[in-house]
Parts: sequence; C-alpha cells; structure tokens
Amino acid sequence: MDWSDRVKNYLYAVGWDIKNLKLYEQALTHTSYAHERGRHRIHNERLEFLGDAVLELIVSDYLYVTYPNLPEGKLTKLRADLVCEASLARLAFELNIGKYIRLGKGEVMGGGNTRPSLLGDTIEALIGALYLDIGLEKCRDHVIVLYKPILQELQEGVLRRDYKTLLQEFSQARFLVTPVYRIIDQYGPDHNKEFEAEVVMTSEPVGRGRGRSKKEAEQEAAKAAWCKLTP
Repeated sequence: MDWSDRVKNYLYAVGWDIKNLKLYEQALTHTSYAHERGRHRIHNERLEFLGDAVLELIVSDYLYVTYPNLPEGKLTKLRADLVCEASLARLAFELNIGKYIRLGKGEVMGGGNTRPSLLGDTIEALIGALYLDIGLEKCRDHVIVLYKPILQELQEGVLRRDYKTLLQEFSQARFLVTPVYRIIDQYGPDHNKEFEAEVVMTSEPVGRGRGRSKKEAEQEAAKAAWCKLTP
C-alpha cells in the first residue's frame, strides 16, 4: 500500500468525509520534503496559515455560543489555551499523525515527526485542507469532534494542561521510554507541606517541580521537562 492509500485510509478511519485527497496529501507534506525534491510549492505552509485562521474562528464561535456570560478577556484566554501548541500537539499525538507526515531526511533524522511544533502546524494544515474540501460548516463539525476531550474538560470547569500525559506521549514517540517520577524532597509542617518532584528519562533527570501535593509537584516537573525538551 503506497503513502496516498495509507493517508486515505487513515482519514476515513478518523471519520473525515474527504473529497479531494490531494489537499490532505499537501497538508501532510512538510517543507523539508518538498524542498529536497525541488517542489517548493507543494507543501503545507499555506494550508497551515489558512487552518490557523479557520481553527481560531471555529473555537471563537464555540466559546461565544457555549459561554454567553463570559467577558471578552476570559474568552480570549480560553481560546488561547485551546489553540496553543500544547493542545494541538496533544491532538496530534492522540491521532498518531506523525506516522503520516512526509519529511525531508534531515527532519526524519532529527525526530521531526514527534516534534510538537511541527505536529501542531500539521494539525492546522489539515484543518485548512478540510475547510477547502468540505466547507466551513462540515469542517466545524469535524473540528469540534476532534476537540471533544479538551472541550469536555472545559465544560467540567477546568481546562487541564496535562503535562504528564503530553510528556509521556512525546517521550514514547521520540525516545521509546516512559518518564519516571519520584519525590525527592518535602518542606514545611504536615498541615502545609510542599513537595518537590523529579522526572527521569533514560536514567537522566529532565525536570523538577514543586507543589502542594505529590501530583501537583509531578505535573510541575513534567511541565519543566516539556518546556526543556520541546523548545
């Protein structure tokens, strides 16, 4: 089965009723791949530009309708959280998009198909392709389904930035290892204790964090590692 057939089957499995496969092939083609082959126009940067705007419109509309009592400043903050690199990378890891991106040799060697910024850009390019292919309304429906787990968190009153999950998905994809957490210190009296956690990958500490609970400290350690490893 060639790459085009794999992409087509993948998109159908995701539940997208696509019409023009070429758009999605372009969305999954990184500039490094196109430049190596001298086909400078057939890559995903323009679709990424379009998809970024479409995604922001869809998310803005969803928030405006769903939360009629929220002020503009709060809506802006929620939108920023929903469309940021971490949220897009989370979706990309869950969808396993990295397996289908065409990359140049240098990007492949550098682990580009697990790099959060590249994965997030690809999500935006795919949304741009979807918009051009089936129109705004159907595109909106697919994007809302795509975002369902994150939007559910929002409805529950807390949009979690689950760095432990993000770090685990990234480390398993890039390094084939699972992060290990350990509490390395604790401070203060029992009624007001603070914990310090460390996260280890490939036998090396990669992040530390503090929190009022062990879970909070582990999340902070995961956040520090995520920011360090995915600049």
